[in-house]
Amino acid sequence: MTETVTMLPEDKYNKALVDAVHPADWENPTADGVYDMISIGAGAAGLITALGARAIGKKVAIIERKLLGGDCLNVGCVPSKGMIRAAHAAANVRDAGEFGVNVEGYSVDFGAAMERMRRLRSSIAPHDSADRFQNMGIDIYLGDGTFTSRNTIKVGGQTLKFKNCLLYTSDAAD
Repeated sequence: MTETVTMLPEDKYNKALVDAVHPADWENPTADGVYDMISIGAGAAGLITALGARAIGKKVAIIERKLLGGDCLNVGCVPSKGMIRAAHAAANVRDAGEFGVNVEGYSVDFGAAMERMRRLRSSIAPHDSADRFQNMGIDIYLGDGTFTSRNTIKVGGQTLKFKNCLLYTSDAAD
């Protein structure tokens, strides 16, 4: 079992997101043998690198302490683009009179814009999900990794052996 992660507000969209990218019932695999590559961090770079290594037949693992998808899916690219699109829509309505379109009394519902963003983000989450990557043959370990030697790392009470380890971490979501 992994540490429980939540996102606020705890609505159906954030629940679906977390269920995909940090499932509460996730059980880390049992370490077996030596990994050709371990990616610490499951943002865009870590996920793509792991997929590439797996595609050429390498034994791969990902260690993620928070949410797969990293900053891009969870707090950066996807949420910001959703909000930017809402702002553009509001600006188009505000400026519609310039084009002969009369819009009186419009208002912006920030809560509804945020809900739309969460809905869209949760619909993208399955592409970065723990299940998807596990089904592609990549071992997913949720938890903190601690190096124990130059070729070993401990996560969730297990020691993983590796040939190569790549760090893709950020504290932006902290």
